[in-house]
Amino acid sequence: MASSTPLGFPLCSLHSRSSISTSSVLSPVSSSGAISFSLGLRSPSGIRFYAQPPRRRVIAMATRQLRASIVTKGSWDKLILDSEVPVLVEFYASWCGPCRVVQGIMDEIAEEYNGKIGCFVLNTDDDSEVAEDYEIKAVPVVLLFKNGKECDSVVGIMPKDFYVAAISRAIETS
Repeated sequence: MASSTPLGFPLCSLHSRSSISTSSVLSPVSSSGAISFSLGLRSPSGIRFYAQPPRRRVIAMATRQLRASIVTKGSWDKLILDSEVPVLVEFYASWCGPCRVVQGIMDEIAEEYNGKIGCFVLNTDDDSEVAEDYEIKAVPVVLLFKNGKECDSVVGIMPKDFYVAAISRAIETS
């Protein structure tokens, strides 16, 4: 849902499917000494104000090579549920800043525990059905699976030690 600042600049939430197109132009209009903005006008100085930036699909989370592999709905059963080693899965969204922080931690863990556990990331925007199956309501969330069953979870950004402790518990009970 769109909202506005005290000056009238529109703000769109990340989940908004606003009908304002990027070609609509906002312009200051003075009424009773207050400044507000209306659609369809150009400012006197010729500056255009856009309601929202053009929509672009972000494909890569980072410019560096990911160490945690990507999992999708189609590969979920084989890579996660049928895995013989414990598996760590980050549920993320490409627009989520905190998810990028967790992705860095996931990459470090994938490198350190290579062969002992599997590390995967799942884009909740692309594979929402999997996220719904595990009742993921917000991101980032990291779930730890062992023998095809969820055995631990970490919600939000936590220090690497939280993830390592969960992994250690899963490996010890092997």
